[in-house]
Amino acid sequence: MEQQPHLNDHNKQEYPPMHTTEHIINQTMIRLFGCSRSISAHIERKKSKLDYRLAACPTEEEIEKLEEAVNEVIARQLPVTTEFITQEEAQGRFDLERLPDGASETVRVVKVGDYDECLCIGVHVENTSEIGTFKIISHDWDEEAKRWRMRFKLV
Repeated sequence: MEQQPHLNDHNKQEYPPMHTTEHIINQTMIRLFGCSRSISAHIERKKSKLDYRLAACPTEEEIEKLEEAVNEVIARQLPVTTEFITQEEAQGRFDLERLPDGASETVRVVKVGDYDECLCIGVHVENTSEIGTFKIISHDWDEEAKRWRMRFKLV
């Protein structure tokens, strides 16, 4: 008999549409800017923020393109699925450096259709049609740190 994996405790206040949107934003940032996934995230129901390490501050045109691209992915009504694999199977596919100390040998992969996949213990929607419209409400640039922070909401 196969044993069901046990997920670690996670933020019970997490809002699934917002968290799934974080996954879509991360993959869109990778595709548009060639950066890595966010270096910091604060996900809440009303508004959320993500930080990225970039070479330069995005232009207003690039920010508009980002917002449009994320909303295009949401509109595709992609299924959001999970898969459990071993850390050994995850090597080479995912950044295992971000796993917490003492993480179990079994990890969970969250897939947003054919658009994104990453290791995650968060709560998600079943389909991107449940998300709504993504809107960047503000952003700022830290030149010294080369960090771009965006704040966003779903409407």
